[in-house]
Amino acid sequence: MKNFESFLAPQLSGYLIYRQGLGYSIKLTRHCLLVFDRYLKQTNAQWDMLTPFFFLEMRANLEMEPGSVNKVISTVRVFFQFLVRREDVDQNPLRDIPFLKENSIIPFVFSRRQTDQLLEAACKGLRKKEPYFLSDLAQYLAVVLMARCGMRISEPLKLMMHHYNRDDATLYIERTKFKKHRLIPIPKTVITEIENYLAVRESLCPDDQNPYLLVGGILKPISDYRIRSLFHKAVREIGLDQPRQIIGNVNFSQPTPHSLRHAFAVNALLNIKERGQSPQHALPVLAAYMGHTLYKYTSVYLRVMDAMSRKNLVDFSLWQKRKQ
Repeated sequence: MKNFESFLAPQLSGYLIYRQGLGYSIKLTRHCLLVFDRYLKQTNAQWDMLTPFFFLEMRANLEMEPGSVNKVISTVRVFFQFLVRREDVDQNPLRDIPFLKENSIIPFVFSRRQTDQLLEAACKGLRKKEPYFLSDLAQYLAVVLMARCGMRISEPLKLMMHHYNRDDATLYIERTKFKKHRLIPIPKTVITEIENYLAVRESLCPDDQNPYLLVGGILKPISDYRIRSLFHKAVREIGLDQPRQIIGNVNFSQPTPHSLRHAFAVNALLNIKERGQSPQHALPVLAAYMGHTLYKYTSVYLRVMDAMSRKNLVDFSLWQKRKQ
């Protein structure tokens, strides 16, 4: 783990210990503070240089997207508020530093057909030899859960055997991104996939004591890296591998595992619309299913109701750019 190296290293380390003691996750905070620490070191900064003008220059010089710069500014602002409370400084020099205007982000959305193609490609890639088959099948099932149940990539990794209830056709998801728990119904197709996986697991490892549903090793779950590797390989095989595009002030994202969660939500709303019902009225239920803390996080999916709408936005933005 990289250490802080600037003159503020003791204070930065102390702040992380303080935040962790309060029960906060410090991964993102640490990343932003490391960016700040690196800038301090590059500019040979000392206490007397930490004026509002210094932070305006830092905001302009950070070679990052506006959203990332704003995260750094926000994190450092809270850090200095901590220093004010400790009376290490008299006032917060970032108090009045405004955020940069952020680009709009349009996520990549798989169509229903593309989702089916991706799962088919992922399934075909399973290695049939016994040392690899169960682990590969677990990775494939994780992708199925992301695509068919809208899970975050971290959630299949945490599933325990007792979290799956075949009789009720449910999965219990513990300790999500927002420290919440939720019980979700799962489609019959997913139950079939899980039962097939469990039958293979019982056949290959009859005495297995691994408590995790999706095994990756002795008493270990599958890894995040393996799921991502399987996903990106399948994306390449179906011809959807493409870089992120920045057109004007809009970021069009490339396919990522989280795109399957986006696609699940968008296609669920599209299905509701095709049945003649109101997607807007379905948002509270969809938000609860996906584990969102606020409906506004779910409502963003109304902006791009299907993959074709996203493609039309890209094409229109490129046309506008060529006209300029």
